[in-house]
Amino acid sequence: MSRIKYYYDTETCKYERIRINKGDVFLNILGFMSLVFIAGICLVIVFDTYFESPRSARLKKENEELRYYYDMLSKDMERTHDMLGSLQERDNNVYRTIFEADPIPLSIRNAGVGGVERYREMMESGLDREEVIISTFAKIDQLKRQLYIQTKSYDDILGMAGDKEKMLSAIPAIQPVSNKELRRLASGFGMRVHPIYKVKMMHPGIDFSAPQGTPVYATGGGKVSVVKTNFAGYGNQIIIDHDYGYQTRYAHLQDFNIKQGQKVERGQCIGYVGNTGTSTAPHLHYEIFKEGERVNPVHYFYQDINADEYEKLVQLASIENQSL
Repeated sequence: MSRIKYYYDTETCKYERIRINKGDVFLNILGFMSLVFIAGICLVIVFDTYFESPRSARLKKENEELRYYYDMLSKDMERTHDMLGSLQERDNNVYRTIFEADPIPLSIRNAGVGGVERYREMMESGLDREEVIISTFAKIDQLKRQLYIQTKSYDDILGMAGDKEKMLSAIPAIQPVSNKELRRLASGFGMRVHPIYKVKMMHPGIDFSAPQGTPVYATGGGKVSVVKTNFAGYGNQIIIDHDYGYQTRYAHLQDFNIKQGQKVERGQCIGYVGNTGTSTAPHLHYEIFKEGERVNPVHYFYQDINADEYEKLVQLASIENQSL
């Protein structure tokens, strides 16, 4: 049985019964429910702020693990990229220099793998971290492309290495006359005083002074392409084709020891020092051609001398004196 409530009416000086209508009851209930709702929201906010639900804790842990592994992946990709850069640099500046091959252009090494269309399917799948994921895939694709190019480069280098022994035997690499005491280099490559005209002119080779009849040796393996007798200019001369873009000329000879078309090996006697053609004293004029261009022969004397002897020859060849 509900309790009846009264209030004291000062006007009538009597206790009057409190009567509650349905509207008041409804408002009271509505107010109470509103307070409960607001209190619930506050509790949820406080709970989420200071306490974690099992689901939130699990999601947070998963996010932390994903971030950790993503950071590890990024660092690994950076290390791989740096390592690949080192291999590319060594490839271009060491291996290909040794084999005299052109370096791979940067535009090919950094060739792209397609734009955003390549990842259109990912973009349309509604990923939460779309930018991060697509960026990572793009970096991986770029590394894969660069690694593939590098492996193909190493295939080329292996092929060149297989041909290296033949190339090394062909390249001019010794002095064309015996010069153990390094006293026979009379005039070097470059601007020198002409022995006849007495003016500075380009001297396209090296002169070795030696008695007539001194043996002249092929400086690399190859095939004799020219055996020519002349009373002017280079006089009696021999030209040898060494392949790989190299040729050598031996001029002012007294006599020949080979025939045109004959194959020769490095160190083989091909003729003898003379004083033929435009020459003022017995000597050998020696030239090297690389891809049709004359180059300084002194830089190719590396097989029959040591480092100190090479430095001495370079110094002697640099003296601007009169050619023979």
